[in-house]
Amino acid sequence: MTKTNAMRLLDQAHISYEVSQYTYDENDLNGMHAAQGIGMEPEKVFKTLVAKGDRMGYLVFCIPVCRELDLKKAAKIVGEKKIELIPVKELLPVTGYIRGGCSPIGMKKKFPTYLDQSAFQYDAIAISAGIRGQQLILCPENLSSFIGMTISDLT
Repeated sequence: MTKTNAMRLLDQAHISYEVSQYTYDENDLNGMHAAQGIGMEPEKVFKTLVAKGDRMGYLVFCIPVCRELDLKKAAKIVGEKKIELIPVKELLPVTGYIRGGCSPIGMKKKFPTYLDQSAFQYDAIAISAGIRGQQLILCPENLSSFIGMTISDLT
């Protein structure tokens, strides 16, 4: 198992987590595949999306893999007229992460980050560990307080 930057940051903060590994397919990097791979319900596995607004710049949203980000709702929450998901080619330069391995923990810079309120229905949720094929399972309260996430209805 590869120790990722996200894991090192959680270790430094003394936040407990479990690592779940799965086999991924380069051609099938959707979050539903990750949920199946680790044997968790898709509602408990959260994908990390990066968007950009005119005023706020880059924004990070964590939502269940089985849902879609409501861009209009998200724009209103962050105080933008509109926001758009960034192109995949910008993901690595902006965040330090690649598609299918983007974690809200340990990005190159600290961006405003929003967590879908549905996370708090569960004792534990999964997020990317920062590489493809690994998910971190942790308490949503610990995750949100560690990153300073804003809790919102995003889907």
